[in-house]
Order: sequence, then C-alpha cells, then structure tokens
Amino acid sequence: MSTSKKILITGGAGFIGTRLIKQLVKKGHEITVLDNLSPQIHGHSETSVLYQEIKEIVRFILGDVQNKEDWEKALVGQEVVVHLAAETGTGQSMYQIERYSNVNVSGTSIFLDILTNTKHSIEKVIVASSRAIYGEGKYFSPSLQHSVYPLGREESDMLGGNFEIKCPFTGENISPEPTDEWSRIQPNSIYGLTKYYQEQAIMITCQALRIPCVALRYQNVYGPGQSLNNPYTGILSIFSTRIKGNKDINIFEDGTESRDFVYIDDVVDATIKGIEKEEANYQSFNIGTGVSTSVLEVAQELMNNYEIQVPIHVTGQFRKGDIRHNFADMKKSENLLGFKAKVSFKEGIKQFTDWVNEQSIVSDKYEASLIEMREKGLLK
Repeated sequence: MSTSKKILITGGAGFIGTRLIKQLVKKGHEITVLDNLSPQIHGHSETSVLYQEIKEIVRFILGDVQNKEDWEKALVGQEVVVHLAAETGTGQSMYQIERYSNVNVSGTSIFLDILTNTKHSIEKVIVASSRAIYGEGKYFSPSLQHSVYPLGREESDMLGGNFEIKCPFTGENISPEPTDEWSRIQPNSIYGLTKYYQEQAIMITCQALRIPCVALRYQNVYGPGQSLNNPYTGILSIFSTRIKGNKDINIFEDGTESRDFVYIDDVVDATIKGIEKEEANYQSFNIGTGVSTSVLEVAQELMNNYEIQVPIHVTGQFRKGDIRHNFADMKKSENLLGFKAKVSFKEGIKQFTDWVNEQSIVSDKYEASLIEMREKGLLK
C-alpha cells in the first residue's frame, strides 16, 4: 500500500493506537480516531498523555463503538479500518461480563452491520485479536508423543499448590509448545471469548463482502506509553508502580507461569505490515517473539533496571481465567507477513523502565482490584 490512505483507528488514543498513528502519519496516511477516552485507561481525558500526543495530527472523534451514529460518522470516506477498540482485562472480564460483551461483541457487530447494509469506501479491515483466544494453548504429552490442547487446570490441584498443566488423557505433567495459528481455540476467559468473536465475525463478514481483512493475535504487548494506572492489565505496569512506590510485590501461583512479551514498536511494525501486505489478506497471525518469560523473571528484571529491591511474595494465590503458559509459534508470521520481532525482552524492558522513570507515579489501585476479584470468588 504505497499511496496515502484514509485510515480509521478505533481505540486509537490507546497505548498501541498512538504509537501506530505516529508511524502511519510519517508514511503520509490521513488518520481518523474514534475513541471514548475510557477513564480506566486515560484517567482524566483532558490530561491524558496519549491523547495529547495525537490530537493535533489526527481527526479525533470522541465517541463509542457501542453507538451506531459514532461509527457512521467515523466511517465516512475511510478506506482502511484498524479495529483496536476493546475492553482488555482478563481478570476483570470474569465479573464484568456484560461490559466486555457490549464493547467487544456488540461494538464490533454494529460496525459489521454498517459494512453489510450501507454504502461505504472501506477497502481493508485489520482487527486486533489476542493470544487469549487459545486459552492454555499447545502442549506436548511425553507418554502420547504428540501435541495436546488442555482445557485448563483443576481448582483442587491449584489449591494444593500444583499449578502445572496436566495431560487431559493421561493426567501427567506436560510441557508447553509454541502455539501456532492452527492450534485449538478454547479461551479460558470472557475476554478471550470476546476477542475471538471480534476476529471471526470480521473474518466471516469481510470474506462474504470480499473486503480484505487481517487478524493480528497480539501476545503480551508492553512498552513506553502503556497505562500505569490500570490495575487490570499489564504486569509490567503493575509491578513498576509497586516497585517505584517501594511496595511489596505479590506474585500469583509459584511465579514460574510465563508469557510471550512483545515490544510495542514490533507490534506497530506488524500492524503496518498487516495493512500493507496483500499476502496477509484473510489470514490470522500470531504477533509475539516466540520466547517465554516467567513472572518472577519479569519482577527481577524490573527491579534491576530501577535499582530498587522490594520484597517479593510468591503467594500461591490464583485467578480464575488465568492461563499457565503461552508463547507464540512465529513461523507463519515470518513467512507470510514478513514479520519478526526485533526487540529482545531485556532491551525492551530497559526502554520501558527509562520511560517509567520520567513519569509521575500515580496512586496504586492494584490492591483494590484484588479485593474486587476476591469478593467475586475469582481470586483463590
């Protein structure tokens, strides 16, 4: 896509959107943003740093994806839609089910209704999906000598301190494998379920309408600009706020649970490739590094970078809806999308912590979020 395009980015004032916008503007694209400036992400909208960074370089519409009129206004004259708008907290989704369904499912459905039933100029749609759609993902069973896809873990095992995944057929401990795009889809959380709806509803509708579309299954995205006051997403932000405030860190399970952390600039690069590459059309891609990092490693790396040591408590507590391990198989993204992450976790953490050191640390809402989950019976 060499020529300038008119691109609508929903949720464009968020962490990923603002970083993406800066690169797209450099490439000569004309950007419209539809965003409700959610207080959970932005705090007070008039002081939102992310919004301030983009407001002069985009056409900004303060609106909501749950509102048909806002969608209609935003879509006028657009050629590409990058659909980032979503509620994103895995734990929170387990007790705010209506909210997550309304924003992620209904909001996307309104957009697709407009595409199907009205005249428009949309040529391509990119949707931000999530690794959460896989649930526990792909594991290898040594007894069976093949891959299996466990549904999850028994609460009785976890209450006894046994957090590892068991083979659904033999009951033995099994080891995680890179999860590829052909792996079984079986989300463990309402959030994961709503993200899969977003992805597949767009894929089905756009294929029927012959509008090229691409789904990007982001792993755990981090980097400068992510919210430091949202206690529902991002352990790097949560831990950073605790460390900078000289507060203890409580780690769930046994601390060896792991994720694939992908740096924001790599995510932006992958998203632009999704927009530009025709080879990506009608495909879903993992966007990660293919490397797993444990929660204990994250906490220690952050403390090393901040040069602040705080007590770490490995609590044995666990949240319903959490997975044990997940890291991406990146072969399809490398071969078809031409994407390979460039920033290592150590390099990315350094850039993230340098940025955090320049920020005013806001009040820590993490403990209040844990109380909410405990009251709902979702934190054990």
